[in-house]
Formats: sequence, structure tokens, C-alpha cells
Amino acid sequence: MSVAFSPDGRTLATGGRDRTIILWDVATGQPIGQPFMGHIFWVWSVAFSPDGRTLASGSDDNTIILWDVTTGQPTDQPLTGHTHDVFSVAFSPDGKTLASGSGDHTIILWDVAARQRLGQPLTGHTAFVWSVAFSPDGQTLASSSADEAIILWDVATGQPIGQPLTGHTAFVWGVAFSPDGQTLASSSADEAIILWDVATGQPIGQPLIGHTAVVWSVAFSPDGKTLASGSGDHTIILWDVAARQRLGQPLTGHTDSVWSVAFSPDGQTLASGSSDNTILLWDISLGSWQAHACSIANRNLTPEEWKQYMGDTPYRATCPNLPLSGGTP
Repeated sequence: MSVAFSPDGRTLATGGRDRTIILWDVATGQPIGQPFMGHIFWVWSVAFSPDGRTLASGSDDNTIILWDVTTGQPTDQPLTGHTHDVFSVAFSPDGKTLASGSGDHTIILWDVAARQRLGQPLTGHTAFVWSVAFSPDGQTLASSSADEAIILWDVATGQPIGQPLTGHTAFVWGVAFSPDGQTLASSSADEAIILWDVATGQPIGQPLIGHTAVVWSVAFSPDGKTLASGSGDHTIILWDVAARQRLGQPLTGHTDSVWSVAFSPDGQTLASGSSDNTILLWDISLGSWQAHACSIANRNLTPEEWKQYMGDTPYRATCPNLPLSGGTP
């Protein structure tokens, strides 16, 4: 399942193999209205416009539908132009442009208001385009592909910026820009995540290793300090971006591949969509983690436990009303 939060964080959109899109009330966990029905095959990707009024969906039926979020109805006829599955859709930060990546090896940029293609499809990949993502300033588009490469595109000209980013040894499934636009994360069937310096096109340090199967999806938290990754090993890992270390143990709860992960706009909640046909919402706020640890252990974490779960975050009492365990490091 593909997941996406609305800009205000109150609504979660999901698309799946049943060909429908469902809007969920995040506070109650209940569906909002009836499912959106219009695609005739699997819905691969969903994305909200920056104003939250429109939802885009990409499907196995080779089309994109723009939906009126309030009415649940398509705003017009589907956008057609791809000749294969539409695996990924993404709005530009100003909401004026939509990018779509397809199994036909191309990316199309769409004028949202005019519902027309902007220029010719972007060509450069030699295999399926699995994911597309705009930089925060909207000037650059990243695309990942089964050809094991990532291409950065100049949105204004439709031309590649420099050489493709190569370093993965298998299909590259997901790409995501950090909120400051300086770092790009990519996930791959080689079980690794690479952080790239956008300015130089070079990897930052060694790949992040922790999953034991394909890594389908990556997403940065709104403050850019945390990266979430969803994998075929049925788990989600949270990473400390600065320390390049895993934050605690993998999040477990799904019984099949985790296809999609997304942070809420306030960074307090993570949504995950899985092939087990479920969506899980995770409370990932530091305060909640501390309260949970206190309720289980009824004591403060030791310095060793703190480092295991919190990485390089400075050690402090997790349970302020209880003595520190083992002193401070």
C-alpha cells in the first residue's frame, strides 16, 4: 500500500491493490467517506497537493487521476501519456507541476492547472522508473530506476544535471530529499540505503546497512534529523541522519513487505503501508518513547541502553522521578 499525509496532518491517503484510494481520519483511525474508485488496476502511488485540496494517484492502468479531496470525485478525465504502469507521482512544492514515473522508462511533467504535459517526456533511464521526488525548492527532480541509477533533473529545462548517481548494485526503489535539499536518500533491492550530497552527486559516507531484504521506501522527518525506511523484511528502521546510526530496534508489526513510509507534518507520527493490506501509525515522539520505556522497565535507561536506543543523543533521565541507572557516561 502507498501512504501519504495531507499537509495539515489530519488525513492519511492510501492506495492499494484493490484499485481504490481511501482517506483516513488520523485522529480516529476511521475511513472518511467512501473509497475513491476510478482506476481499473492496482494503485501504486498517492500524493497530496501542497494546499491539500487535490490528491494524485498513479496506477497499473497507465493513468494518473487527480481527485477533489472534498468530493472524492475526479477533477476531470485521467491524465494519459504513459504506456506502462505509473509507479510514482509527486507534486512540486508550489503545486503547479506534477511529476510521474513509469514502467515505460520515462518521467512526465504535467501542468496541473492546464492538465497538460509540459514538453516531452524525460528520457535517460533504461528501465522502469520506480520513484520521483521534487527538491524543496522545486528546481530539481530526482528519479530512481531498475537500471540501478538515480538521475537528477533540472525541472526548468528537463535536462539531466551531471551524470547519473551510481552506487547501488540492484534496482533503486525509493528516493527522498532532506528538508534542506542538501541530501538525497535512496533505497534499493541491494538492502542498502545511500545518502547523497546533492551538490556533488557523491555518496556521504558508507551505505546504511540494517535491513535483510529489499528496501522499498525512504522518508525524511520534517526536521531532517531522522530517516525512516520500509523493507521486504517486514520492518521499518529509524535512522539518526547525523550519526548515520540506527535509532533503537526495527519497528515490527507488519507481516509482509513494508512498501511505503511517510512522516506526518509535525514529525510525531509515522505511517507505514504494507503488502499485508494494513496501515500502521507509529508514535515516534521522543516523549512517547521515554514514557513507554518507563512503563515497561520502571527505571531509567542505563547509559548503554540509551546509546542503543537513542544513538548519540545526549544521555538524560528517561523517567525523571526515578534514580539514574548506572550513572552518567
